[in-house]
Amino acid sequence: MDLDAFVAVHQDDWRRLDDLARRRRLSGAETDEFLSLYERVSTHLSMVRSIEPDTLVSADLSARVSRARTRFTGTRGNFLEDVAVFFSATLPAAFYRVRWLTLALGTAFCALAVAFGLWTASSPEVVKAMGSDEMIRAYVDHEFVDYYSANPAASFAGAVWTNNALIAALCVAFGVTGLYVPFVLYQNAVGVGMAGGIMAAYGELDTFFLYILPHGFMELTAVFIAAAAGLRIFWAWVSPGNRTRAAALAAEGRALITVALGLVLVLLVSGVVEAFVTPSALPHWARMGIGLAVLAGYWTYTLVLGRRAAAAGVTGDLGQYDAGASAPAA
Repeated sequence: MDLDAFVAVHQDDWRRLDDLARRRRLSGAETDEFLSLYERVSTHLSMVRSIEPDTLVSADLSARVSRARTRFTGTRGNFLEDVAVFFSATLPAAFYRVRWLTLALGTAFCALAVAFGLWTASSPEVVKAMGSDEMIRAYVDHEFVDYYSANPAASFAGAVWTNNALIAALCVAFGVTGLYVPFVLYQNAVGVGMAGGIMAAYGELDTFFLYILPHGFMELTAVFIAAAAGLRIFWAWVSPGNRTRAAALAAEGRALITVALGLVLVLLVSGVVEAFVTPSALPHWARMGIGLAVLAGYWTYTLVLGRRAAAAGVTGDLGQYDAGASAPAA
């Protein structure tokens, strides 16, 4: 493509778009013209970027398209409306899309954890290899339980939340590799399973479940959700369908990064339960009930609002204009 000739042919459209973007008010006809020009110039930008991405023309067109987008999106809705749409449609739809993979990964995780737990509990040599009898006795008798109350509840909740949110974000971000997610799930399943196996070997399996499940119901589910989102992005790269790999990765990445944002809030709730409920003096049934209620709340939110949003065509991806128009295939 001759870039100079391309500029000469289309610069009148670019200038007209700029002129309309600067006007304070537009008539109905001018609004239609403005939107038509925005789509046309966005396509021009896509074409230039595909041929000469690092030129002044590309930078200039990008700035023009950005100004135009700000002009017609700035009055499209208010912040509260955007927040309401996010929590009532975008986020539950994103969770709903990965529901079956979430359940499959959770089942595999639990099976692996149980296998390692049984192996540890039935193998005295494995227990001995993990430390001296005094060290393991201290862990079983008080360190396991004391972990949840060793620090002030508020700071402990913040630390747990930050750590788990980071793990969830990394699962989504690096899921495209296809390796990070299985590694994280395997590592955590082994850790949980062997901890339970040690407790079982010393007759404290009930203590293990009573202290890990109130927050673990939702905390582990959040890890499975993040892992499922990461693997969906990986699969978009492996099997893009009728899209290019770049387009498939972009669409899935935009849609499923929503999962990471939503899990920040989910894991905040889980962290609060772990810091304030798990070590509390509440009866065991109450602590377990709170954990189950949080988990039930998540699945109700996902299945009810998510199904409704998915039926309406919501995927979690950005709209056409926010995602950027692309040049039509020749």
